Amino acid sequence: MEWLGLQFVTELPESGQVILNCTHDPVLVLVAYLVACAASFATLDMAERVGHAENPGARRVWRWIGGACLAGGIWAMHFIGMLAFQAPIEIHYHLPTTLFSLLIALLASALAMHTLSVAQPSLARCLRTAVVIGLGIASMHYVGMAAMQSSATAYYQPSLFGLSIVIAVGASFAALWVAGYLREGSGVAHQVLKYVAALMLGAGIISMHFTGMAALQLVLPDGAAPTMAVETSHLQLGLTVALIILLILGSAISAAMADKKLQNKEHDLRRVNALLSQLDQARMSLQQVANYDALTNLINRRGFNQLFAEKLSQKASEGGMLAVMFLDIDHFKRINDSLGHDAGDALLKVIASHIKSSVRSHEDVVARFGGDEFCILISLRDREEARNMAQRIMLKMKEPIELAGRRMVMTTSIGISLFPHDGSTCEELLKHADLALYQSKGAGRNGLHFFSPSLKTRASFELQLEEELRNALREEHALMLYYQPIFELKTGRVTKLEALIRWQHPTHGLLTPDRFIGIAENNGLIAELDNWVLRRACKDLGELSRHGCEDLKIAWNCSPLNLAREELADEIESALRTAGVAPERLELEVTENALMGNIANTLVLLRQIRALGVSLSIDDFGTGYSSLAYLKRLPLNTLKIDRSFILDIPTATADMEIVQAIIVMAHTLHLQVVTEGVESLEQYEFLERSGCDFIQGYLLSRPVPLDELRPVLEEINQRKPSHAVNPLSLAHGTFAPMSLDPSPKNPAPHAGASVVRPIR
Repeated sequence: MEWLGLQFVTELPESGQVILNCTHDPVLVLVAYLVACAASFATLDMAERVGHAENPGARRVWRWIGGACLAGGIWAMHFIGMLAFQAPIEIHYHLPTTLFSLLIALLASALAMHTLSVAQPSLARCLRTAVVIGLGIASMHYVGMAAMQSSATAYYQPSLFGLSIVIAVGASFAALWVAGYLREGSGVAHQVLKYVAALMLGAGIISMHFTGMAALQLVLPDGAAPTMAVETSHLQLGLTVALIILLILGSAISAAMADKKLQNKEHDLRRVNALLSQLDQARMSLQQVANYDALTNLINRRGFNQLFAEKLSQKASEGGMLAVMFLDIDHFKRINDSLGHDAGDALLKVIASHIKSSVRSHEDVVARFGGDEFCILISLRDREEARNMAQRIMLKMKEPIELAGRRMVMTTSIGISLFPHDGSTCEELLKHADLALYQSKGAGRNGLHFFSPSLKTRASFELQLEEELRNALREEHALMLYYQPIFELKTGRVTKLEALIRWQHPTHGLLTPDRFIGIAENNGLIAELDNWVLRRACKDLGELSRHGCEDLKIAWNCSPLNLAREELADEIESALRTAGVAPERLELEVTENALMGNIANTLVLLRQIRALGVSLSIDDFGTGYSSLAYLKRLPLNTLKIDRSFILDIPTATADMEIVQAIIVMAHTLHLQVVTEGVESLEQYEFLERSGCDFIQGYLLSRPVPLDELRPVLEEINQRKPSHAVNPLSLAHGTFAPMSLDPSPKNPAPHAGASVVRPIR
């Protein structure tokens, strides 16, 4: 086969002279390899720039530059390789054919760069492109070979000819794959890998060229005399071409590096601008978070305090009044407990909008401090403006709200303090408005109160009592127990005592529980106080046993807050074991409401206490839930009827019927019945006729300390006949009340003593 005068698969003629002593200049071979490596590196660099360029125009420019570098490099390598070829005949090169080979190289390179501009070319596409590019490079090579003009005829060995094409295709595929792999990455390792790839690709390109040259055989026609080769400076020309192409490639690589640095600077600048923008957004977000409530979009406590300080300073210098309003939603916890926190959040949004619509948007500040607590700061001319606004808010709050498929009406309690009358600092005014709010809540809620100095006095007094109560718990004799006898009607003896705590205050004298139990419950002292009563009662019970009262039981009241503690059963067992008292001699009294707070957990705890052997009594029965469904599930021993049911006996028929019904019900459930607050013989007679088991009250004795208890017990027990007490014996005076007043009822004193409970 002959193409462009070249014999590719034609056998060598039988006659003719084969030129065997063709050689290559090693310096130009090395220069050709360096040019091939430089072209490969430039191509990889241009492919990387195409991949990183953001502007389509820039990508197009770098694609053409890369194609020119690749074409120029391959063609220059081929040209220098041809100059390195040394034959013992005169060889000339046909210029148009040589330029045509350059055109083929440009087309092949353009196709290569087009494929490299694709972000992630598929393997099939790379293979197809590699075949086309390889054929193009081979065509460029052999067209360039066809430009050789001499007296000899060029023949090619078919095997080496085919191998050169395979090498061209393989080198093209390697270039495409390596360029795609090196598109992403940075750093020293990435650059070293690019250098190594350029050396390997350069070796592949020059291997194709010299494989094709190795396939070449020049044959002189028979009888033709070889013309001597003219001495030409091929080395100088080859070096000149190499220098020119290397300068071009170096310029392209330098331009790519400069563009890369410029693009990196632009990226850095954009990143800096983006970071600055993000910082501004973060600052605004932080300011929003720091000063605004995310749920209602009202300002929060921090933002309110800043505005409050500014307005306060302004009013202090210019004159005028300010009002601080604390708002608390009445019974808001029920919404969260019954409908869930999502419904509670939705309600808070509605309430916030109600409050905002009730104030002057341009003058007044509305804030949410947390939970269901809101605060309003308003400028005003007189006190009535604050009252009118508070009433307007309360009226707005009474509008029905649709929530979770229900229509509900919420109410609010409001406390108000005024500047400058109620304080001159932010802290004072907020504290005084809070005190006024608590007065509103304590007065039944759904109301408003202004601050008054008496509130501060009472708050200071309660704070002082809290501190002194903490000290009293650490002292030996500040707290004490009083005991009130509980008389058993069947045996006619005192068989139980109720332990009642008292506080011997150094300034205010003997304080009953109603003065300090609430303080203990509100300040986390109730568990410690309950434990003190428990241990002292067990200790006193052991003392009574050593004086012949080994059958007496002591009833001890437990706070509802303490009843929710899992440690209570262990504390009771520890107190009994320390005092050496049998568990059957201790009775735990709890109220109905405390039992029903969390019935499941309460049942578990009560069964643990009951398993110790401690008796259980339900106190103040009839004033709470009085649910038979729960009552039959509780491991109770005793039911205690509240004194409110017997106050008007024997004149109140309805109360008498209720008491009788409670006694019958309790006996049906196998419970003993204690009636407290018994103060007259008529009440005693009625209870004895109704089958009551125990009585307790001023008819027997006031609560007395331990050192006065034994004479009282002896006197009560000695007043009975040898048989059980009966109405006839009472009528004949064999049993007389121990009241300190001549009348059967003691209005002021016994009301406190009967109503006042031990720890609630």
